[in-house]
Amino acid sequence: MPADLPACARRYVHIVTTSTGPPGSGTLRAQQPRALIVTIYGLYARESAGWLSVASLIRLMAELGVDEPSVRSSISRLKQRGLLEQRRESGAAGYALSGRGQAILAEGDRRIFSRRRAAIADGWLLAMFSVPESERGRRHTLRSRLAWLGFGTVSAGVWIAPAHLADETAEVLSRYGLSGYVDLFRADYLAFGDVREQVGRWWDLDRLEQLYQAFLDSCGPVLRRWGNQGGGVGGAAAFADYARVLTAWRRLPFLDPGLPPEFLPPDWHGQRAADTFAALRDALAQQARAYVREVTG
Repeated sequence: MPADLPACARRYVHIVTTSTGPPGSGTLRAQQPRALIVTIYGLYARESAGWLSVASLIRLMAELGVDEPSVRSSISRLKQRGLLEQRRESGAAGYALSGRGQAILAEGDRRIFSRRRAAIADGWLLAMFSVPESERGRRHTLRSRLAWLGFGTVSAGVWIAPAHLADETAEVLSRYGLSGYVDLFRADYLAFGDVREQVGRWWDLDRLEQLYQAFLDSCGPVLRRWGNQGGGVGGAAAFADYARVLTAWRRLPFLDPGLPPEFLPPDWHGQRAADTFAALRDALAQQARAYVREVTG
């Protein structure tokens, strides 16, 4: 995993690269229980003020091949990291999303479900920053935030992104108290060299394309299986596949800057991967939600 991926993405959306997935998972690889729990909270808990009972979560995670001790251990770690808070509702033990957890998921929603791809006419956004040596922690946080937003690196203190990210960038930097270290500029590339070649230096597109291909290899068979089966399969299966697919997908938008198609390699795997995710979402989301509502009451 790239070193500059921010901590929230590294912790909660990591895809384990072993191929020993639980029964019924198609070719999807095994995934960390914590990442699956965050997916469940992101998809379903916010409908109930961010809260799920422990009993419901254990039952849902069982459909994903995760046993009760692993669920309880993962919940404890998410609580320690400030994502979940223990709370009882109507006498039932459970956990709710913390304010920090709500904010992380809200930021992720924009990236995962609705982020648009840039056009050449949009131009570029430059972030120029300088952080004193005495504030190394702030420097690390700043770089992590910029990487999370999709910036590439021109030089140590000059990072670049498609210009349509300007408002989102300003909002995020202000929220994290980092705006005092950064100057933002809109820019056009004038000279010297081919922009497409420069883009290949600013971002590791080869690595990103490999990750998209891995998603296609894992989730393409799931889509074909559901296409062959139609809508007659039970909601539990739809839930299990959708939770795994979204957990596999959610890492990728944190790495993709959303560059104009003209600057991407021919037959860019990212578009096919996005289309596959969208088709799986259409096929599975409604049945999965109905099943979760049955479980959670």
